[in-house]
Amino acid sequence: MRLIAIFLTALLILVQYPLWLGKGGWLRVWDMDQQVHAAHDKVDELKARNAKLDSEVHDLKEGTGAVEERARTELGMIKKDEIFIQILDPNGNPADAPAPPNAELTAIEKTIAVAVPSEKNKKSEP
Repeated sequence: MRLIAIFLTALLILVQYPLWLGKGGWLRVWDMDQQVHAAHDKVDELKARNAKLDSEVHDLKEGTGAVEERARTELGMIKKDEIFIQILDPNGNPADAPAPPNAELTAIEKTIAVAVPSEKNKKSEP
């Protein structure tokens, strides 16, 4: 009788092994499920990034406002007959340069770009 119990226990273990640790076992399915969730999260992140880039491309193709804003902020360009004014901090450095630790800049010390019409374009009143 004892031999039959040992035989049945060994048979049960042999049947359970592929269920838990085999090629299509529970552990492998759980691991694959985790990989699928990670891939879905990455896809969602990339879709959001693509939508943002698509809207930016649309803005650049359709309107001149986005192109003008990019030219002003990234390239430092100004329109014809405008004057660029930059306010420096007390040390003579541009205010948008990295500040030393524990230094607070006031609003007046920050870089400001102002479009000011030149004297050529002002019409003299009679």
